[in-house]
Amino acid sequence: MNRIHVSVANWHKDIAEIRRIREAVFIAEQSVPPELEWDADDAEAMHFLAFEGDFPIGTARLLPSGEIGRVSVLKDWRGLKVGDKLMEAVIEAAEKRGQTRQFLSAQVYAAPFYERLGFEIVSDEFLEVGIPHVDMVRGA
Repeated sequence: MNRIHVSVANWHKDIAEIRRIREAVFIAEQSVPPELEWDADDAEAMHFLAFEGDFPIGTARLLPSGEIGRVSVLKDWRGLKVGDKLMEAVIEAAEKRGQTRQFLSAQVYAAPFYERLGFEIVSDEFLEVGIPHVDMVRGA
């Protein structure tokens, strides 16, 4: 696991890898319609890629508002702390940009993961693309 690292990605240069991961996780596994997975926010977001060696295995994005989203790790690498490293990099980047408050909509099953990272649930459960979610906030 010492070969896991996270880098800031370039949306235009790394789009194929970002799409490969998000399509595997959200579209193939979770049946999110492709037209709902891809949005205009991608162009303005700061993107992150998690790698094992030089192979991309996870991704996330940070919007100018401080919203974190599209956090995804390929199935074979789940449970290996890849998500932790990915989120730590996103939170660090947000804080360096002065975004001391970060927020996200988490799938309900993943809420304990985000709570370990300091996020608190701030909404009732709701459905987003047919999947139960809660809104969560971290920081001031």
